[in-house]
Amino acid sequence: MTTDKRTVVVTGLGATTPLGGDVASFWEGLLAGRSGVAPLTEEWAEQLPVRIAARAAVDPLDVLPRPQARKLDRSAQFALIAAREAWADAGFTGPATDEDSPVRPQRLGAVVASGIGGVTTLLDQYDVLKEKGARRVSPHTVPMLMPNGPAANVGLEFGAQAGVHSTVSACASGAEAIGYAVEMIRSGRADVVLAGGTEAAIHPLPVAAFSAMMAMSKNNEDPQGASRPYDTGRDGFVLGEGAGVIVLESAEHAAARGARVYAEAIGQGLSADSHHIAQPEPTGRGVADAITNLLELHAIDPASVVHANAHATSTPQGDIAEIKAMHRVFGEDLAHIAISGTKSMTGHLLGGAGGVETVATVLAVHHRTAPATINVAELDPEVTAEGADVVRDKPRHLPEGRIVALNNSFGFGGHNVVLAFASVD
Repeated sequence: MTTDKRTVVVTGLGATTPLGGDVASFWEGLLAGRSGVAPLTEEWAEQLPVRIAARAAVDPLDVLPRPQARKLDRSAQFALIAAREAWADAGFTGPATDEDSPVRPQRLGAVVASGIGGVTTLLDQYDVLKEKGARRVSPHTVPMLMPNGPAANVGLEFGAQAGVHSTVSACASGAEAIGYAVEMIRSGRADVVLAGGTEAAIHPLPVAAFSAMMAMSKNNEDPQGASRPYDTGRDGFVLGEGAGVIVLESAEHAAARGARVYAEAIGQGLSADSHHIAQPEPTGRGVADAITNLLELHAIDPASVVHANAHATSTPQGDIAEIKAMHRVFGEDLAHIAISGTKSMTGHLLGGAGGVETVATVLAVHHRTAPATINVAELDPEVTAEGADVVRDKPRHLPEGRIVALNNSFGFGGHNVVLAFASVD
């Protein structure tokens, strides 16, 4: 078997997001152009400069049994919910350890990432230590706060023994997890991998810290209009929470069990800016390198790329740098790529963004429909100057035939990850 030429496909999707607690409601919300951003109603938010966020539409405590939930950080709760939906959507009815499972546990992997990990557990348990003493600290604290906690719990749930991993690259973490999972299958390490990203960081300290960096929108008076990629009045991202997980599978394994296939997962392109710990490289050089790496490594015809789910966080510098990067690679052909900025609706899920936006990208390819970017009242002239085609006002139909879509994810530290997915007959 020539493993480096194995075709990898997407056979299952799962998500819990600010637009809905499952994939169907998430996709419906994207197509409807609905915002998941709302005011923070907690007392702690009253004194903060940012008092808005995109909470998950369905609280995980309404889904998971209480005894299980109290042993999991909120990020792991989201991951488990999304993974269960993806697993069932792929047609699996039990863990790989069941005797009648179509996948052996030694051939199942899990790669689930978080950019921050169990930050709410860490901060909450520190408060317990200060206020109530050491004896009241939860014995589950360490497993709950570990950045690999979500991946570990997903691996335990489904019996993954081919490898359980957690990539940490800030806001690129979820996308890099999916790219790593594709490589696990292509290299022959696994036949099936659960992969994605999760995050739950809506807490006073992260909100205050991001605000201090001048990275977040302070448009508290208009929460649903605050996340506005490419708009001339954009002033930062809106913090979101949730998870997106997909089931990746070798094409041979999927065909053998008669699985439905959403799209082909072509692979990832990677690069690093080596420019600044938080600011994007302004010319888009590093991002362009990641896209070029992807196209060349996987022999993708640039003309076949018709859609991109952009990173598009709604920061003044980042949005333009990404567009410049795409123009560097595609030139005038950038005008033929329908660009969607779905963070305009979900907010920015940090390490969970790549997972949730992969679900959106796969569905865009599967349904040949690019969601619109909302809240773009006045398109930035620099976007127009680069010849970029931002989908606005309403979703857009994508061409027939074999098409390719990109999912861009970038993280503090200069991490650049670009994923590619293709339509299948």
